[in-house]
This record gives sequence, C-alpha cells and structure tokens, in this order.
Amino acid sequence: MRQVQSIGRVGSGLFALGLVAMSGAASAEDTQLNLFNWTSYMDPEIIEAFEAETGIEVVQNYYNSNAEMLSKLTAGGDAQYDIVIPSDYFVPRLIGAGVLQPLTEDGDALEGRDNVLEDFRAPPYDPEGRYTVPYQWGVTGIVYNTDTFPDPDPSWGMLYDPEVNSEYPFALLKGDGQFTFSTICAFQGAGFDCVGQEPWVAAAKMVVETRGRDNFVGFVDATASIEQVASGVIHAGIAYNGDVAAKKADDPELYGNVGFFVPEEGSQRWVDVMAMPARAPHPDAARAFIEYMLRPEVAAKLSNYNLYTSPNQAAQTMLDAALREPPVMPDEQTRERLSFTPTVEGDQLELLQQLWSEARSR
Repeated sequence: MRQVQSIGRVGSGLFALGLVAMSGAASAEDTQLNLFNWTSYMDPEIIEAFEAETGIEVVQNYYNSNAEMLSKLTAGGDAQYDIVIPSDYFVPRLIGAGVLQPLTEDGDALEGRDNVLEDFRAPPYDPEGRYTVPYQWGVTGIVYNTDTFPDPDPSWGMLYDPEVNSEYPFALLKGDGQFTFSTICAFQGAGFDCVGQEPWVAAAKMVVETRGRDNFVGFVDATASIEQVASGVIHAGIAYNGDVAAKKADDPELYGNVGFFVPEEGSQRWVDVMAMPARAPHPDAARAFIEYMLRPEVAAKLSNYNLYTSPNQAAQTMLDAALREPPVMPDEQTRERLSFTPTVEGDQLELLQQLWSEARSR
C-alpha cells in the first residue's frame, strides 16, 4: 500500500545459507510470476532469492492507489497478474467485483499460514481467510514540522481546526475518500470507524471547509508529505509510520525536523495483503510465492527492508530493534485507539463515493 523508498537494511546472510524447497512448489509450466504491487514495496533480494530457488521469473508492475489497481483488474488485469497487494478494506470491493479467487481449494491449507499473528487470522475484511494472506501492517497518523509545532496536542485538530493552525501550509492524504471521512469522523467524535449518511455528510462538509482555508495546499501522497514537511513546503500532513521511520533512518539530518503522532481521537490500523486475481495465469507460482513469503526469515527480511511491522508471529524475534518499538510498533495505549477501516459495499459505497466526489469538486 505504501510508497516506501527505503533501501535494504539487512544483509542476505539468511539467504546465503540456502532455503529448503517449498512444499507448495509451482508446477513445471508455471515458470513466471506476474506481481502487481505498490511502488518500492518489495525487497529486490527477496525476489532474487525466490527466482534462484524456484526457477520462476518474477515480473513486477506497480500502482500507486487501490483505485488504480482495481481499475486495472476490472479492465482485464485479473487475467494478467498472479498476485496483487490490496489494502484490507479494499478486499471486499475486489471480491464483489469478481476479480479475486480463493487462494486454495476447500481444506487445502497454505504452508506457513499458522505463522500469522492471531489478530490477522480471521479479519473483518476476509473472515474465513479464503482470499488473503497478510503482507505488512502499520498505522496512519500526522507528520509535522517539530520546529513549527514543538509540543503539539496529538489531535486531528492540527489539520481540521483553524485555531490550531491558521497560518502554516498543510495537506490531506491523496487517495480514497473513506479514509479522509474517517479522520474527520474521529475528530468530530463519531469514531474513526464511522459508517453512514449522517457522519459522512458532516465529514464531507468539513472537507469543503478545509479546502477553502488559505493555508490548505491540496491532497498529497504519504511519502511526498514527509518530504514536503522536511523541506518546509508544508508543515503538517498525513503519513504512515513505516515511511516516517524509513526516511529518518536513511537521512537523520534531512528529516530531523519531522515528527509523527497517532491522533488521540483514533486512527487507522491498516493491513496490506497478498491476493490472487480471478484469472491468474500462473496460480501455482502464485501459491508458491505466498508460501515463500510466509517463511519467518523472509517475512522478517521484508519488514526490515520496508520498516513496517510484520504480521508473521514467527518473524518477530528476527526483526530489527527499531521495528519492535514506536513509531513502527505502536505501544499498547496507541493500539487501543486504532481501528480497521470498515467494509463498505452496495448502496453505502455509492453514497460514500458520491459524497466524496461532491466534497472534492465544490
């Protein structure tokens, strides 16, 4: 989901030792795997090791939003790609659009599935765990300039309350409207997991009001928000915890004035997952790759590269120290304020999309 631009921070020692053959190895004709993923979200060393072990060539293509990925799949991409990495709340939309298939036949379990943390084994977006396997998880919060706001209240008010910030440029997150509405719902006391006409209409009105403020600069991608805070283009925006950690680790001096907090009113606990398109051309290769990614040492390598938290229980002891403490691993008090983005379908989804379109155009 995330436009991570970090570089690999762990050596390939685990891979140099050699990895045992996979029980779910791909069939002979599946010598290619087409992976459709977020930009810069996969450690190249993982791909190289998988290819060397299996003889399967991995061809990667990239997208920058869930909506872009869905558009591609519904236009025939479900017969082009073998694995996609959607965000949790988007999974029901993909299933409803008929562009995903179950990962395994009834009773056929994926090797390594029992390594997944309990929190992600029967999630609301895929209660039976038929369509997805978790890839990475994290939290969304506010990124800000610590020189401008040296001791801020950890609140969405930094973005939505003109009295808190009436002067300094700020941005909202580019992308799906449900997230933006949820942040406003949290700020207005309706909870981040709000659903329904009343809270969404109120949120849409605040989007219009916010867009009309002189210091609002627009909707900006998460990674760009961090960069723009560091350079002084904006002084507050929305970003993901792993992206902030990666930027600060890569260049502590450049990003030394960048702060991050999870608003006290509540925020998003997101999970990106691996799923298989409905007409995937190489399904055996796809299952083999997913089982490969479920190995604890591979899951740890992915998180150590991305600086996001791993949903793999068996990988936890292999994670870099920074991934086991805030902001990458939220503390218990912060985790209590986090919510999955609720699933929205049918008439509710149409209402949401209509309100978001109106809020963006007025």
